[in-house]
Amino acid sequence: MNLAEHVLTAGLGTPDKLAMSIVGLSRADRWSYARLRQSVLGTATGLLEAGLRPGDRLLMRLGNTPAFPVTYLAAIAAGIVPVPTSAMLTAREITSLARVVRPAAIVADSGVALPDDPAPVIPAEQLGEFASLPPASFQQGDPDRLAYIVFTSGTSGKPRAVCHAHRAILARRMMFQGWYGLEPTDRLLHAGAFNWTFTLGTGLMDPWTKGATALIPADGTTPEQIPLLASRHGATLIAAAPGVFRRMLRADWTPWQGLRHGLTAGERLDPALRQDWQQRTGSDLHEAMGMSECSTFLSGSPDRPAPHGTAGFPQPGRRIAILTEEGTEAPVGEAGELAVHRSDPGLYLGYLDQPEDTAARFHGDWFLTGDLAQASADGAITTLGRGDDMMNAGGFRLSPGEVEDALALVPGAGDIAATEIPVANGASVIVAFWTGEATRAVMEAAGAASLARYKQPREYIHLDALPRTATGKINRRALREAHRKDRVE
Repeated sequence: MNLAEHVLTAGLGTPDKLAMSIVGLSRADRWSYARLRQSVLGTATGLLEAGLRPGDRLLMRLGNTPAFPVTYLAAIAAGIVPVPTSAMLTAREITSLARVVRPAAIVADSGVALPDDPAPVIPAEQLGEFASLPPASFQQGDPDRLAYIVFTSGTSGKPRAVCHAHRAILARRMMFQGWYGLEPTDRLLHAGAFNWTFTLGTGLMDPWTKGATALIPADGTTPEQIPLLASRHGATLIAAAPGVFRRMLRADWTPWQGLRHGLTAGERLDPALRQDWQQRTGSDLHEAMGMSECSTFLSGSPDRPAPHGTAGFPQPGRRIAILTEEGTEAPVGEAGELAVHRSDPGLYLGYLDQPEDTAARFHGDWFLTGDLAQASADGAITTLGRGDDMMNAGGFRLSPGEVEDALALVPGAGDIAATEIPVANGASVIVAFWTGEATRAVMEAAGAASLARYKQPREYIHLDALPRTATGKINRRALREAHRKDRVE
Protein backbone atom coordinates (compact mmCIF):
# COMPACT_ATOMS: atom_id res chain seq x y z
CA MET A 1 0.00 0.00 0.00
CA ASN A 2 0.89 3.67 -0.15
CA LEU A 3 -0.54 6.22 2.28
CA ALA A 4 -0.78 8.99 -0.33
CA GLU A 5 -2.58 6.73 -2.80
CA HIS A 6 -5.10 5.84 -0.08
CA VAL A 7 -5.80 9.54 0.53
CA LEU A 8 -6.24 10.40 -3.16
CA THR A 9 -8.25 7.40 -4.36
CA ALA A 10 -11.74 8.75 -3.56
CA GLY A 11 -11.08 11.81 -5.71
CA LEU A 12 -10.65 9.67 -8.83
CA GLY A 13 -14.41 9.28 -9.02
CA THR A 14 -15.05 13.05 -8.86
CA PRO A 15 -12.07 14.74 -10.59
CA ASP A 16 -13.89 18.06 -11.06
CA LYS A 17 -15.18 18.27 -7.49
CA LEU A 18 -13.70 20.88 -5.16
CA ALA A 19 -11.05 19.17 -3.05
CA MET A 20 -9.63 22.25 -1.34
CA SER A 21 -10.29 25.94 -1.21
CA ILE A 22 -8.11 28.50 0.54
CA VAL A 23 -10.77 30.99 1.56
CA GLY A 24 -10.17 34.67 2.26
CA LEU A 25 -12.35 37.73 2.65
CA SER A 26 -11.60 38.88 -0.89
CA ARG A 27 -10.87 35.71 -2.90
CA ALA A 28 -10.55 31.95 -2.82
CA ASP A 29 -7.89 29.66 -4.32
CA ARG A 30 -9.77 26.59 -5.55
CA TRP A 31 -8.30 23.14 -6.13
CA SER A 32 -10.20 20.36 -7.88
CA TYR A 33 -9.41 16.74 -7.13
CA ALA A 34 -7.80 16.49 -10.58
CA ARG A 35 -5.53 19.48 -9.86
CA LEU A 36 -4.63 18.10 -6.43
CA ARG A 37 -3.68 14.68 -7.78
CA GLN A 38 -1.62 16.11 -10.63
CA SER A 39 0.20 18.50 -8.29
CA VAL A 40 1.04 15.73 -5.83
CA LEU A 41 2.28 13.24 -8.42
CA GLY A 42 4.05 15.89 -10.50
CA THR A 43 5.84 17.10 -7.38
CA ALA A 44 6.75 13.48 -6.59
CA THR A 45 8.44 13.31 -10.01
CA GLY A 46 10.28 16.57 -9.31
CA LEU A 47 11.59 15.32 -5.98
CA LEU A 48 12.89 12.15 -7.61
CA GLU A 49 14.50 14.12 -10.44
CA ALA A 50 16.15 16.34 -7.82
CA GLY A 51 18.06 13.27 -6.67
CA LEU A 52 15.95 12.01 -3.77
CA ARG A 53 15.35 8.28 -3.52
CA PRO A 54 12.82 6.11 -1.67
CA GLY A 55 13.75 5.97 1.99
CA ASP A 56 15.49 9.38 1.97
CA ARG A 57 14.31 11.91 4.53
CA LEU A 58 13.02 15.30 3.38
CA LEU A 59 12.99 18.06 5.99
CA MET A 60 10.05 20.40 5.33
CA ARG A 61 10.53 24.11 6.12
CA LEU A 62 7.42 25.47 4.43
CA GLY A 63 4.99 28.15 5.57
CA ASN A 64 1.22 28.26 5.60
CA THR A 65 0.62 27.49 1.91
CA PRO A 66 -0.87 24.63 -0.16
CA ALA A 67 2.69 23.60 -1.02
CA PHE A 68 2.89 22.05 2.44
CA PRO A 69 0.29 19.27 2.05
CA VAL A 70 1.14 18.78 -1.63
CA THR A 71 4.84 18.26 -0.88
CA TYR A 72 4.04 16.05 2.11
CA LEU A 73 1.87 13.70 0.05
CA ALA A 74 4.23 13.88 -2.94
CA ALA A 75 7.13 12.65 -0.84
CA ILE A 76 5.08 9.78 0.56
CA ALA A 77 3.81 8.88 -2.92
CA ALA A 78 7.43 8.55 -4.08
CA GLY A 79 8.49 6.57 -1.01
CA ILE A 80 10.46 9.53 0.36
CA VAL A 81 10.00 10.19 4.09
CA PRO A 82 8.76 13.74 4.80
CA VAL A 83 9.60 15.37 8.11
CA PRO A 84 7.11 18.25 8.59
CA THR A 85 8.18 20.99 11.00
CA SER A 86 6.71 24.26 12.19
CA ALA A 87 7.85 27.33 10.29
CA MET A 88 7.98 29.13 13.65
CA LEU A 89 11.04 27.18 14.83
CA THR A 90 14.22 29.18 15.20
CA ALA A 91 17.52 28.32 13.49
CA ARG A 92 18.79 26.90 16.79
CA GLU A 93 15.75 24.68 17.20
CA ILE A 94 15.61 23.38 13.64
CA THR A 95 19.35 22.66 13.64
CA SER A 96 18.79 20.40 16.63
CA LEU A 97 16.03 18.52 14.80
CA ALA A 98 18.06 18.20 11.59
CA ARG A 99 20.86 16.52 13.53
CA VAL A 100 18.36 13.90 14.66
CA VAL A 101 16.86 13.02 11.26
CA ARG A 102 19.89 13.68 9.01
CA PRO A 103 17.86 14.78 5.96
CA ALA A 104 18.92 14.04 2.40
CA ALA A 105 17.38 17.37 1.35
CA ILE A 106 15.45 20.33 2.72
CA VAL A 107 12.52 22.02 1.00
CA ALA A 108 12.11 25.59 2.19
CA ASP A 109 10.17 28.82 1.82
CA SER A 110 12.11 32.06 1.79
CA GLY A 111 12.17 33.69 5.20
CA VAL A 112 11.81 30.41 7.12
CA ALA A 113 14.75 29.59 9.41
CA LEU A 114 17.06 26.91 8.03
CA PRO A 115 19.26 24.50 9.96
CA ASP A 116 23.04 24.52 9.98
CA ASP A 117 23.11 21.34 7.91
CA PRO A 118 24.90 20.20 4.74
CA ALA A 119 21.74 18.88 3.04
CA PRO A 120 20.88 20.66 -0.23
CA VAL A 121 17.94 23.06 -0.14
CA ILE A 122 15.13 22.89 -2.70
CA PRO A 123 13.47 26.36 -2.77
CA ALA A 124 9.69 26.43 -2.59
CA GLU A 125 9.53 28.28 -5.91
CA GLN A 126 10.71 25.10 -7.60
CA LEU A 127 7.73 23.16 -6.26
CA GLY A 128 5.39 25.08 -8.54
CA GLU A 129 7.47 23.91 -11.51
CA PHE A 130 7.41 20.32 -10.25
CA ALA A 131 3.59 20.27 -10.09
CA SER A 132 3.15 20.18 -13.87
CA LEU A 133 5.68 17.38 -14.49
CA PRO A 134 4.50 13.93 -15.68
CA PRO A 135 2.93 12.11 -12.74
CA ALA A 136 5.03 9.62 -10.79
CA SER A 137 3.73 6.20 -9.82
CA PHE A 138 2.88 5.44 -6.22
CA GLN A 139 5.68 3.51 -4.60
CA GLN A 140 4.13 0.37 -3.14
CA GLY A 141 5.31 -1.71 -0.20
CA ASP A 142 4.68 -3.16 3.23
CA PRO A 143 2.07 -1.17 5.22
CA ASP A 144 4.48 -1.33 8.19
CA ARG A 145 7.31 0.50 6.41
CA LEU A 146 8.23 4.05 7.40
CA ALA A 147 6.04 6.73 5.79
CA TYR A 148 6.73 9.98 7.69
CA ILE A 149 8.35 11.40 10.82
CA VAL A 150 6.97 14.01 13.20
CA PHE A 151 8.60 15.53 16.25
CA THR A 152 7.50 15.54 19.83
CA SER A 153 9.42 16.35 23.00
CA GLY A 154 10.39 13.82 25.62
CA THR A 155 10.30 14.56 29.32
CA SER A 156 14.07 15.04 29.17
CA GLY A 157 13.59 18.05 26.91
CA LYS A 158 15.31 16.38 23.96
CA PRO A 159 13.15 16.26 20.83
CA ARG A 160 12.07 12.82 19.71
CA ALA A 161 11.53 11.84 16.10
CA VAL A 162 8.32 9.80 15.99
CA CYS A 163 8.27 7.30 13.11
CA HIS A 164 4.92 6.39 11.55
CA ALA A 165 4.06 3.69 9.04
CA HIS A 166 1.92 3.84 5.91
CA ARG A 167 -0.72 1.87 7.85
CA ALA A 168 -1.31 4.93 10.06
CA ILE A 169 -3.80 6.22 7.49
CA LEU A 170 -6.01 3.17 8.16
CA ALA A 171 -6.44 4.23 11.79
CA ARG A 172 -7.88 7.55 10.68
CA ARG A 173 -10.91 5.75 9.22
CA MET A 174 -11.98 5.02 12.80
CA MET A 175 -12.46 8.76 13.31
CA PHE A 176 -14.93 9.21 10.47
CA GLN A 177 -17.89 8.07 12.58
CA GLY A 178 -16.10 7.79 15.94
CA TRP A 179 -15.44 11.56 15.97
CA TYR A 180 -16.31 13.50 12.83
CA GLY A 181 -19.50 12.05 11.45
CA LEU A 182 -17.72 12.81 8.16
CA GLU A 183 -19.51 12.29 4.84
CA PRO A 184 -18.48 12.93 1.20
CA THR A 185 -20.98 15.80 1.05
CA ASP A 186 -19.29 17.68 3.90
CA ARG A 187 -17.33 20.90 3.60
CA LEU A 188 -14.90 20.88 6.53
CA LEU A 189 -13.29 24.17 7.49
CA HIS A 190 -10.15 23.79 9.59
CA ALA A 191 -8.99 26.96 11.30
CA GLY A 192 -5.34 25.89 11.67
CA ALA A 193 -2.33 26.51 9.45
CA PHE A 194 -1.36 24.03 6.73
CA ASN A 195 1.83 23.14 8.56
CA TRP A 196 0.11 21.97 11.76
CA THR A 197 -0.34 18.19 11.91
CA PHE A 198 -3.90 18.67 13.25
CA THR A 199 -4.76 20.55 10.04
CA LEU A 200 -2.85 18.10 7.85
CA GLY A 201 -4.83 15.12 9.17
CA THR A 202 -8.26 16.37 10.22
CA GLY A 203 -8.48 19.34 7.88
CA LEU A 204 -7.07 17.86 4.67
CA MET A 205 -6.22 14.16 4.42
CA ASP A 206 -9.38 12.90 6.08
CA PRO A 207 -11.80 14.94 3.92
CA TRP A 208 -9.84 13.88 0.83
CA THR A 209 -9.96 10.21 1.87
CA LYS A 210 -13.78 10.52 2.01
CA GLY A 211 -14.05 12.62 -1.16
CA ALA A 212 -15.27 15.64 0.83
CA THR A 213 -14.17 19.29 0.51
CA ALA A 214 -11.52 20.92 2.70
CA LEU A 215 -11.72 24.65 3.43
CA ILE A 216 -8.67 26.42 4.88
CA PRO A 217 -8.71 30.12 5.90
CA ALA A 218 -6.16 32.25 4.07
CA ASP A 219 -3.04 33.29 5.93
CA GLY A 220 -3.76 36.26 8.20
CA THR A 221 -7.38 35.34 8.91
CA THR A 222 -8.32 36.02 12.53
CA PRO A 223 -10.51 33.61 14.54
CA GLU A 224 -13.18 36.30 14.75
CA GLN A 225 -13.44 36.29 10.92
CA ILE A 226 -13.86 32.53 10.61
CA PRO A 227 -17.66 32.41 11.08
CA LEU A 228 -18.09 34.85 8.19
CA LEU A 229 -15.87 32.75 5.91
CA ALA A 230 -17.49 29.51 7.06
CA SER A 231 -20.99 30.76 6.33
CA ARG A 232 -19.96 32.32 3.01
CA HIS A 233 -18.44 29.02 1.81
CA GLY A 234 -21.07 26.69 3.23
CA ALA A 235 -18.98 24.92 5.87
CA THR A 236 -20.87 22.01 7.42
CA LEU A 237 -18.12 21.19 9.95
CA ILE A 238 -15.58 23.44 11.68
CA ALA A 239 -12.38 22.12 13.28
CA ALA A 240 -10.12 24.18 15.53
CA ALA A 241 -8.33 24.26 18.86
CA PRO A 242 -10.55 25.29 21.81
CA GLY A 243 -8.92 28.70 22.02
CA VAL A 244 -10.04 29.49 18.46
CA PHE A 245 -13.64 28.53 19.23
CA ARG A 246 -13.47 30.77 22.32
CA ARG A 247 -12.44 33.76 20.19
CA MET A 248 -15.04 32.94 17.55
CA LEU A 249 -17.76 33.14 20.18
CA ARG A 250 -16.64 36.64 21.16
CA ALA A 251 -17.49 37.93 17.68
CA ASP A 252 -20.95 39.01 16.53
CA TRP A 253 -22.35 36.48 14.04
CA THR A 254 -25.44 34.42 13.38
CA PRO A 255 -25.30 30.63 12.86
CA TRP A 256 -25.82 29.62 9.25
CA GLN A 257 -27.97 26.90 7.82
CA GLY A 258 -26.07 23.69 7.20
CA LEU A 259 -23.63 23.88 10.13
CA ARG A 260 -23.73 20.42 11.71
CA HIS A 261 -21.16 20.62 14.53
CA GLY A 262 -17.62 21.57 15.51
CA LEU A 263 -14.54 19.42 16.11
CA THR A 264 -11.78 20.25 18.56
CA ALA A 265 -8.46 18.79 19.71
CA GLY A 266 -5.00 19.87 20.82
CA GLU A 267 -5.92 20.89 24.35
CA ARG A 268 -8.65 20.13 26.85
CA LEU A 269 -12.16 21.36 25.94
CA ASP A 270 -13.62 23.42 28.74
CA PRO A 271 -17.20 22.18 29.39
CA ALA A 272 -18.33 25.82 29.69
CA LEU A 273 -16.97 26.56 26.20
CA ARG A 274 -18.86 23.58 24.80
CA GLN A 275 -22.02 24.84 26.48
CA ASP A 276 -21.55 28.34 25.07
CA TRP A 277 -21.13 26.90 21.56
CA GLN A 278 -24.26 24.79 21.95
CA GLN A 279 -26.28 27.82 23.07
CA ARG A 280 -25.00 30.02 20.23
CA THR A 281 -25.27 27.53 17.35
CA GLY A 282 -27.69 24.80 18.42
CA SER A 283 -24.96 22.31 17.45
CA ASP A 284 -22.38 20.44 19.51
CA LEU A 285 -18.60 20.53 19.92
CA HIS A 286 -16.96 17.11 19.76
CA GLU A 287 -13.54 16.75 21.35
CA ALA A 288 -10.87 14.17 20.50
CA MET A 289 -7.74 13.15 22.35
CA GLY A 290 -4.59 11.83 20.69
CA MET A 291 -0.85 12.33 20.66
CA SER A 292 2.13 12.39 18.32
CA GLU A 293 2.74 8.68 18.87
CA CYS A 294 -0.84 7.76 17.95
CA SER A 295 -3.72 9.35 16.09
CA THR A 296 -6.76 10.41 18.13
CA PHE A 297 -8.35 7.46 19.91
CA LEU A 298 -10.84 8.99 22.39
CA SER A 299 -13.65 11.28 21.28
CA GLY A 300 -17.23 12.31 21.41
CA SER A 301 -19.19 12.09 18.17
CA PRO A 302 -22.61 12.95 16.72
CA ASP A 303 -23.67 9.33 17.26
CA ARG A 304 -22.33 9.25 20.83
CA PRO A 305 -21.69 12.67 22.35
CA ALA A 306 -19.27 12.79 25.27
CA PRO A 307 -21.05 13.07 28.65
CA HIS A 308 -20.45 16.41 30.36
CA GLY A 309 -16.89 16.78 31.62
CA THR A 310 -15.52 13.64 29.95
CA ALA A 311 -13.20 13.13 26.96
CA GLY A 312 -15.67 10.76 25.33
CA PHE A 313 -15.38 7.11 24.37
CA PRO A 314 -12.80 4.90 22.67
CA GLN A 315 -13.40 5.15 18.92
CA PRO A 316 -14.91 2.05 17.31
CA GLY A 317 -12.13 -0.42 16.53
CA ARG A 318 -9.77 1.04 19.14
CA ARG A 319 -8.53 -1.08 22.01
CA ILE A 320 -8.01 1.20 25.01
CA ALA A 321 -7.33 0.40 28.67
CA ILE A 322 -6.74 2.19 31.96
CA LEU A 323 -3.90 0.44 33.77
CA THR A 324 -2.89 0.38 37.42
CA GLU A 325 0.76 0.72 38.49
CA GLU A 326 0.94 -3.09 38.42
CA GLY A 327 -0.15 -3.14 34.77
CA THR A 328 -3.60 -4.61 35.36
CA GLU A 329 -6.81 -2.99 34.13
CA ALA A 330 -8.21 -0.57 36.69
CA PRO A 331 -11.75 -1.16 37.97
CA VAL A 332 -14.49 1.20 36.84
CA GLY A 333 -14.11 4.56 38.57
CA GLU A 334 -10.51 3.97 39.64
CA ALA A 335 -7.72 6.16 38.29
CA GLY A 336 -4.88 4.73 36.24
CA GLU A 337 -2.74 5.39 33.17
CA LEU A 338 -4.42 5.53 29.78
CA ALA A 339 -2.98 2.96 27.36
CA VAL A 340 -3.41 1.98 23.69
CA HIS A 341 -2.96 -1.60 22.51
CA ARG A 342 0.05 -2.41 20.38
CA SER A 343 -2.22 -3.66 17.57
CA ASP A 344 -3.63 -0.18 16.86
CA PRO A 345 -2.75 0.73 13.24
CA GLY A 346 -2.26 4.36 14.25
CA LEU A 347 0.42 3.56 16.79
CA TYR A 348 3.94 4.65 15.89
CA LEU A 349 6.79 2.41 14.79
CA GLY A 350 9.02 3.90 17.47
CA TYR A 351 11.35 6.81 18.17
CA LEU A 352 14.06 7.16 15.53
CA ASP A 353 17.29 5.51 16.72
CA GLN A 354 15.94 5.31 20.29
CA PRO A 355 14.94 1.65 20.83
CA GLU A 356 15.33 1.84 24.61
CA ASP A 357 13.10 4.91 24.90
CA THR A 358 10.57 3.22 22.61
CA ALA A 359 10.53 0.06 24.71
CA ALA A 360 10.12 2.09 27.90
CA ARG A 361 6.75 3.38 26.66
CA PHE A 362 5.26 -0.12 26.63
CA HIS A 363 4.00 -2.41 29.35
CA GLY A 364 3.58 -5.74 27.62
CA ASP A 365 1.27 -5.12 24.67
CA TRP A 366 0.13 -1.72 25.94
CA PHE A 367 1.54 1.66 24.92
CA LEU A 368 1.52 3.98 27.95
CA THR A 369 0.31 7.47 27.04
CA GLY A 370 1.40 9.17 30.27
CA ASP A 371 -2.14 10.53 30.77
CA LEU A 372 -4.08 9.66 33.89
CA ALA A 373 -7.75 8.78 33.46
CA GLN A 374 -10.71 6.91 34.86
CA ALA A 375 -13.68 5.22 33.20
CA SER A 376 -17.34 5.32 34.19
CA ALA A 377 -19.76 2.42 34.00
CA ASP A 378 -20.98 3.52 30.55
CA GLY A 379 -17.44 3.50 29.14
CA ALA A 380 -16.92 7.27 29.06
CA ILE A 381 -13.37 8.27 30.00
CA THR A 382 -12.44 11.28 32.10
CA THR A 383 -8.84 12.48 31.82
CA LEU A 384 -7.10 13.57 35.01
CA GLY A 385 -4.00 15.28 33.67
CA ARG A 386 -0.50 14.16 32.86
CA GLY A 387 1.43 11.67 34.90
CA ASP A 388 4.58 13.68 34.09
CA ASP A 389 5.46 17.35 33.63
CA MET A 390 4.69 17.69 29.91
CA MET A 391 3.04 20.98 28.93
CA ASN A 392 0.58 21.92 26.20
CA ALA A 393 1.56 24.95 24.14
CA GLY A 394 -1.24 25.86 21.75
CA GLY A 395 -1.94 22.22 20.99
CA PHE A 396 1.73 21.16 20.86
CA ARG A 397 3.08 18.98 23.65
CA LEU A 398 6.21 20.49 25.07
CA SER A 399 8.73 19.43 27.69
CA PRO A 400 9.68 21.92 30.45
CA GLY A 401 13.28 21.01 29.67
CA GLU A 402 13.14 22.69 26.25
CA VAL A 403 12.19 26.01 27.83
CA GLU A 404 14.50 25.61 30.81
CA ASP A 405 17.53 24.74 28.68
CA ALA A 406 17.07 27.89 26.57
CA LEU A 407 16.69 30.20 29.58
CA ALA A 408 19.49 28.58 31.58
CA LEU A 409 22.01 30.11 29.13
CA VAL A 410 21.20 33.60 30.42
CA PRO A 411 24.00 34.93 32.67
CA GLY A 412 22.61 35.41 36.17
CA ALA A 413 19.48 33.35 35.54
CA GLY A 414 20.00 31.20 38.61
CA ASP A 415 17.72 28.19 38.97
CA ILE A 416 15.11 27.84 36.20
CA ALA A 417 11.77 26.05 36.07
CA ALA A 418 8.96 26.07 33.54
CA THR A 419 5.50 24.67 33.92
CA GLU A 420 1.96 25.00 32.61
CA ILE A 421 -0.29 27.09 34.87
CA PRO A 422 -4.12 26.90 34.67
CA VAL A 423 -5.73 30.30 34.24
CA ALA A 424 -9.45 30.68 33.48
CA ASN A 425 -12.12 28.93 31.41
CA GLY A 426 -10.07 25.76 31.05
CA ALA A 427 -7.14 27.59 29.46
CA SER A 428 -3.52 27.47 30.61
CA VAL A 429 -0.26 29.27 29.87
CA ILE A 430 3.43 28.42 30.10
CA VAL A 431 5.15 30.23 32.95
CA ALA A 432 8.90 30.48 33.59
CA PHE A 433 10.38 30.89 37.07
CA TRP A 434 13.92 32.05 37.84
CA THR A 435 15.88 32.81 41.01
CA GLY A 436 18.94 34.78 39.82
CA GLU A 437 19.69 38.48 39.45
CA ALA A 438 18.88 38.60 35.70
CA THR A 439 16.05 41.03 34.93
CA ARG A 440 12.70 39.98 33.53
CA ALA A 441 13.44 41.89 30.32
CA VAL A 442 16.62 39.88 29.79
CA MET A 443 14.80 36.59 30.45
CA GLU A 444 12.01 37.48 28.02
CA ALA A 445 14.52 38.50 25.34
CA ALA A 446 16.32 35.16 25.70
CA GLY A 447 13.07 33.27 25.33
CA ALA A 448 12.09 35.26 22.23
CA ALA A 449 15.50 34.73 20.62
CA SER A 450 15.84 31.00 21.14
CA LEU A 451 12.31 29.56 21.28
CA ALA A 452 9.51 29.36 18.73
CA ARG A 453 6.65 31.70 19.59
CA TYR A 454 4.37 28.92 20.80
CA LYS A 455 7.06 27.65 23.19
CA GLN A 456 7.77 31.03 24.77
CA PRO A 457 6.51 31.57 28.34
CA ARG A 458 3.60 33.98 28.56
CA GLU A 459 4.64 34.99 32.06
CA TYR A 460 7.91 35.21 34.00
CA ILE A 461 7.90 35.01 37.81
CA HIS A 462 10.94 35.64 40.00
CA LEU A 463 11.28 33.54 43.16
CA ASP A 464 13.85 33.47 45.92
CA ALA A 465 14.04 29.67 45.61
CA LEU A 466 12.29 26.91 43.66
CA PRO A 467 10.24 24.32 45.58
CA ARG A 468 11.87 20.91 45.51
CA THR A 469 10.97 17.34 46.34
CA ALA A 470 12.63 15.32 49.07
CA THR A 471 15.10 14.02 46.49
CA GLY A 472 16.03 17.54 45.36
CA LYS A 473 14.07 17.62 42.08
CA ILE A 474 12.08 20.70 41.05
CA ASN A 475 8.53 20.32 42.32
CA ARG A 476 6.55 21.62 39.35
CA ARG A 477 3.30 20.41 40.83
CA ALA A 478 3.86 22.74 43.80
CA LEU A 479 4.57 25.61 41.40
CA ARG A 480 1.35 24.91 39.52
CA GLU A 481 -0.73 24.81 42.68
CA ALA A 482 0.84 27.95 44.17
CA HIS A 483 0.44 30.09 41.05
CA ARG A 484 -2.70 28.81 39.32
CA LYS A 485 -5.31 31.45 38.50
CA ASP A 486 -8.39 29.36 37.84
CA ARG A 487 -9.68 29.15 41.39
CA VAL A 488 -12.94 30.86 42.27
CA GLU A 489 -12.47 32.84 45.48
